[in-house]
Amino acid sequence: MSPRRFSNPAEEQDSGTAGDRRGGDRYRTVWRIAKVTRNGDAGLWRVRNMSDRGMMLAADVPITVGEKLEIALSDTVTICGKVVWSDGGRCGVSFDAEVDVADILKQLAAEQRAMGYRQPRLPVHAQAQIVAEDGTACSVELVDLSQHGAGFIHDGHFEVGKEIDLVLAGGVKRRAIVRWVRKGRGGLWLTQPLDRADLESIHRFEG
Repeated sequence: MSPRRFSNPAEEQDSGTAGDRRGGDRYRTVWRIAKVTRNGDAGLWRVRNMSDRGMMLAADVPITVGEKLEIALSDTVTICGKVVWSDGGRCGVSFDAEVDVADILKQLAAEQRAMGYRQPRLPVHAQAQIVAEDGTACSVELVDLSQHGAGFIHDGHFEVGKEIDLVLAGGVKRRAIVRWVRKGRGGLWLTQPLDRADLESIHRFEG
């Protein structure tokens, strides 16, 4: 299924809480993580609330009023919008076109219950170290990251089920298990999840 996208100019929308009305628009409190792409960067940000015309996001990275954002709530639901206010680690986003928030939340809930669901992953192009239990280390290229997993490209042999240490830029280290390997690619399950705040910008891991 291709991503569901919404784009066309819409009205500016300020923040609110569940049950509030702003210009006739009802906000719903939403607690989930979204993949936000903007101007050559991407990160996992928290969704605080959402309406048909806008949403509030929370992140501790610098956010500029007027920025265009692509907000992926899942692999199939992506909404485009513009930052209309930013303050104290939160920002308000006006959607490029109105959406049916009730319908979107139902779709997201159904996807989350379905088999094969996975959390949002960030595309990255970064070097990392994989350290085996005997202390031997090798370099791999990361291709995606989430709080609980990582995809990588390698030219060596990795045994599925093997426990390793994944060392990222800045000395961030997490215990992980090799989940799958095939044709020079592999996937890790992080038994020690990354902090969501570490993933607000992929630039941290790309140096």
